[in-house]
Amino acid sequence: MIRCAILVGSSLLFSASAMADGVLTFKFTNDFLAARSDDGHYTNGLEGSWSFEPEGNHWTRSVASWIPGWAAGDVDAASYRFGQQMYTPEDTKRRDLITDDRPYAGYLYGGLSLYRHNMTPKWRIDDAFSLDVGLVGPGSGAKAVQKNFHHLVDSDDPRGWHNQLHNEPTVTLAMQRSWWYRDSLGSLALEYGPNAGFALGNLYDYASAGLGIRLGRRLDDLYTTPSMAPYTSSDMMFSRDRAFNWYLFGNVQGRFVAHNMLLDGNTFEDSHSVDKRQWVGDLEIGGAISWDRYNLSLITLKRSREFEQQDGDDYFGVVTLSSWL
Repeated sequence: MIRCAILVGSSLLFSASAMADGVLTFKFTNDFLAARSDDGHYTNGLEGSWSFEPEGNHWTRSVASWIPGWAAGDVDAASYRFGQQMYTPEDTKRRDLITDDRPYAGYLYGGLSLYRHNMTPKWRIDDAFSLDVGLVGPGSGAKAVQKNFHHLVDSDDPRGWHNQLHNEPTVTLAMQRSWWYRDSLGSLALEYGPNAGFALGNLYDYASAGLGIRLGRRLDDLYTTPSMAPYTSSDMMFSRDRAFNWYLFGNVQGRFVAHNMLLDGNTFEDSHSVDKRQWVGDLEIGGAISWDRYNLSLITLKRSREFEQQDGDDYFGVVTLSSWL
C-alpha cells in the first residue's frame, strides 16, 4: 500500500509538471562507476527529479511559510524527486545471514525539496529543505530490480535477499546551508566555502559539516552539484545558454550519525544489524559540462567506514543528465 502510494503520488507530480517549464534530471549511482569490481554496500541508486521555479501562488510557497526562517517569497526553485536505493553485503553469493556485514536493504522514496539563493557581491548563500516519504524493505522492489538486472547481464545471482530488512515506512526531514565565497582564478570563476546540515527521521538522524570548492568558466546560475545518499537533495536548475560551459567541483564532509536504519536495523521488529560508526567522512570530486538545454555531470566519492566490521572505505560514482523541457 505504501509503495503504491509513493508510485502513484510521484507519477501524479511528474505528470502535473509535464506542462510546466523546468529541468528533468536522471541520476544513476553505482559502485561500478568508481572503477570498483565489488558489488556491495551502497551498490545502486536511481532517481528522477523535476525542478522548476514555482509561480507566486504555487502550493510549495505555502509549505515554505511553515519552515522556520523561511517565507513564501523565499523559494527560488523547487523539485519533486522519486528514487530507489539498494544496499547489500559484499558477498552476494551467500544465502546465509552474514552477521559481520551490513544488511540487505532496499529503499523506495518520493520527496519534495525547496531551494533559496541569497546573493551579495562576494557571497552566495544556498539553503535547501527536503521532506522525503519512503519505504524500507521488500516493498521497495530492490530485490527484483537487482536479481533481474544480474540475470539480464548474465552476472552472479544475488542469493541473500531473504535476509533483508523488514517493511517499514520512513519520513526524513533534512536541511542544509552552503556559504560560497565568490572569487576568480585568472579568467575562471571560483567559489569556495563551508556547508552544514542535518537530517531527522526514523531513517536517518545526523548532523554534517563540510567544505566545498567550484571552479569553472562561469558559475552564475549553475547550481547543479549532485548529492549522494544519505543527503539526496540538490538544486539541479541551471541557466539555458547556447555557449559551451564547464566546471569542476570538490567537497569534503563529515557526519555525526546518531541513527541509520540501514545499519541499525528495523525500529519495531527484530532484524539484522551491525555496529555503526558514528563519525563518517566523504570526499567528493567531480565535473560537469553544459550546453544549450543540457547538463551532464560525473562524481566519484570515497566514503570512510560506516560500521565497525567493515574492511575498508567505500567508493561510488554518480552520473546525472539534466535537460530543460
